[in-house]
Amino acid sequence: METIRVMIAEDNIPLREMVADYLSRMEGIEVIGKAADGVQAMDMLRDLEPDVLICDMIMPQADGFAVLEQLDDIGLSRRPGTIALTALGRDDFISRAIDLGVDYYMVKPFDFRLLGQRVREAADHRQRKAAQKKREAQPAPPPAVPLSIEERIANLFLTVGIPAHIKGYQYLREAVRMVMEHPDLMGRITKELYPGIAKRFGTSASKVERAIRHAIEVAWNRGRIDALNEAFGRNVCSLDEKPTNGEFIALVADRLAIEQGLRAG
Repeated sequence: METIRVMIAEDNIPLREMVADYLSRMEGIEVIGKAADGVQAMDMLRDLEPDVLICDMIMPQADGFAVLEQLDDIGLSRRPGTIALTALGRDDFISRAIDLGVDYYMVKPFDFRLLGQRVREAADHRQRKAAQKKREAQPAPPPAVPLSIEERIANLFLTVGIPAHIKGYQYLREAVRMVMEHPDLMGRITKELYPGIAKRFGTSASKVERAIRHAIEVAWNRGRIDALNEAFGRNVCSLDEKPTNGEFIALVADRLAIEQGLRAG
């Protein structure tokens, strides 16, 4: 197994040294660089080209978000696997980091053993992404098996920017599936749809409604209006007008139903 070359960008000196010391004692991992701020990190990235970058999100000179934004533009032969470290666990920070391509987002204080595991996984992700990029450069054969409804819903949610780690993602997926099977549920959202989802997940209808609303707001706050309109096949979305829960569920269900009908035809 090849040695995983790790670079650490962290302005907190004691924490930086503890992380470096812990990882250096792990088999198959080598710490090749330590940066104290974002500018230094970008310079070192060009010279060292690590397999994995562990990056604090709040640093002087340039923060971790700036470093992530520049990863594809600083002349690296391959993008490293990335692990974000931060004391900020807000959804908007997590969503932004995910948009910028981080493999893992770890909130301080964190478990060092878990960090070591994430380093190995991020290195593996990097290798798989490189292999996938190589495959994408070649003509792809048609899929042998049509995607299931669940897979098509998941792909659409990914396109519009709804992250899978929030509860509203699961509730929305179930709502769309139920409406596709029983379209008349759109007329009984509060009386049957939300309670039905709540029963399956062991929660309340009001929590289902709030979580779905939050998931839609996350998608809209990312500002991917072009992606939203492309996903739904027409200009139905704007930043100023978020759809209601029912409108969004109906949009997704209608879009998938149309695709299903085209495939059947």
